[in-house]
Amino acid sequence: MHLHYELKAGSYYLYDMRDAPSKVTGERRFKLKTDMVAIAFDLHTGEVHQHGSPTRIQSWARHQRRRLRAAGALTQANDIVVVSGPLPVDELNKCLGIRGYCRRLLKRLPTLPHGKLQRNNSTYKAAA
Repeated sequence: MHLHYELKAGSYYLYDMRDAPSKVTGERRFKLKTDMVAIAFDLHTGEVHQHGSPTRIQSWARHQRRRLRAAGALTQANDIVVVSGPLPVDELNKCLGIRGYCRRLLKRLPTLPHGKLQRNNSTYKAAA
């Protein structure tokens, strides 16, 4: 998996892990910074089509659906699903790294925690 999301200061940052970190700061340059994130995928296969800022992804999905319907591919048009919001970073990265994972994400969406609430080890130790 080359693309990787991280949550920093309430924003989602997308990094290409193939890029070398800066020799000065030790950080990679980010490809995208957004407050909310969206992911478009195929309902049946779970294959990721696009991901990024919700406005761009919704626009891409509308255009693709319109194009597919015009070509007579109604099933393929209806199979494009867009999920957006404050999604957990680990779930986003699994969608990018595991083929078909988006189907599982969609089924589990109602039970997922708010994506911007970071869990830390002290929370787990206190609950144990």
